[in-house]
Amino acid sequence: MSSGVTLTSATRQNLLSLQDTASLTATTQNRLATGKKVSSALDNPVTFFTSKSLDQRSGDLSNLLDGISNGVQAIQAANQGITSIQKLVDQAKSVANQALSTQITTTGTAGTAYATPNTSAATTISLFVNGSSTSASIPANATIDQAISALNTAVGAGSFSKDTTGTKLVVNASSDVEFATSGDQTKLGFTAGSGNTTTYGSTTAAAQSADLTVSGVSARATLATQYNSLLTQIDQLAGDSSYNGTNLIAGKGTNNNLTINFNAKGNSNLTVTATDETSNGLGLKAITGTSAGTGGLAGQGNFLLNNDINSTMNNLTAASNQLRSDSSTFGSALSVVQNRQDFTKNLINVLDTGSANLTNADLNEEAANSQALSTRQSLGISALSLANTAQQGILQLLR
Repeated sequence: MSSGVTLTSATRQNLLSLQDTASLTATTQNRLATGKKVSSALDNPVTFFTSKSLDQRSGDLSNLLDGISNGVQAIQAANQGITSIQKLVDQAKSVANQALSTQITTTGTAGTAYATPNTSAATTISLFVNGSSTSASIPANATIDQAISALNTAVGAGSFSKDTTGTKLVVNASSDVEFATSGDQTKLGFTAGSGNTTTYGSTTAAAQSADLTVSGVSARATLATQYNSLLTQIDQLAGDSSYNGTNLIAGKGTNNNLTINFNAKGNSNLTVTATDETSNGLGLKAITGTSAGTGGLAGQGNFLLNNDINSTMNNLTAASNQLRSDSSTFGSALSVVQNRQDFTKNLINVLDTGSANLTNADLNEEAANSQALSTRQSLGISALSLANTAQQGILQLLR
């Protein structure tokens, strides 16, 4: 139904202009209020959905950043564990070196004078030198000098000598010298030992004679205990080097590996392979009462033999090399992950900026538009008033 009011052409034109201005003002005010020039698909479908796509990808990458950050911390925890384990290995080296530098000696003087054996055959004296079985064959009717020569051949040059009287045997050996039986002790003038015996394999040595003093053996055994304690600490430290349930140095295996995804599809990732930095993984074995050598006998362990200590030192050196190599590997992986972390952060910023450029309004421009539209509206009202001047003149005539 059409209006019964008739407007002049000028009035109608000015009225339309005011309506356009009001519409533009409403649009500008909406942009100023929301900060968006495209706030729905109705404003610009292509721009709106492109912006949404960029926002969604940015959100996916933001979610991945948490996983990447956790990955960085897990690798750092592993690397910190390796650094601390390296210190324990160095400490174990120090203990082994101390054991190696601890001299084992057997010293003392026979309690009674040496008696020439009154036998028609040679006399065999059974001995253990650092746990190894040996024997000395003393000729029949041997003098003390002949007995000393036979004993030094079995034990080592300079181990046996005679006292100032020339009648008693003196021991000054750089080793743990033990007699197989108390009879072997008394044959040479040493008091028969009493107390604890030592078993070497299937053979038992007699208790040490009270005339002899052995030093260094117990000290080395104590150091062996300290060494074993350090291995326990290595195992515990490796087990504690975890972050958020991930431990990269407690043992090898697929379940222990860490996979860090760099995109939402999962086809861009890095797998950090777990290593075994426990004492077993490093090839370090506890020191026992048995020699580590082939055919080692019970009683020869606890750092008694230099060969065992040197073997332990070689194992510690290999362990240090493994730790350095694994630390380098983790360092390389950490560098890659941190680089991807920085890249992801920067890419998120690029995506957010691109989305904002598509949909965000220029508030400076919109504020200027608002001022211009306000002025334009005032001018439109004035123009509409002028357009109605002719009708106002007729109104005056009617009055």
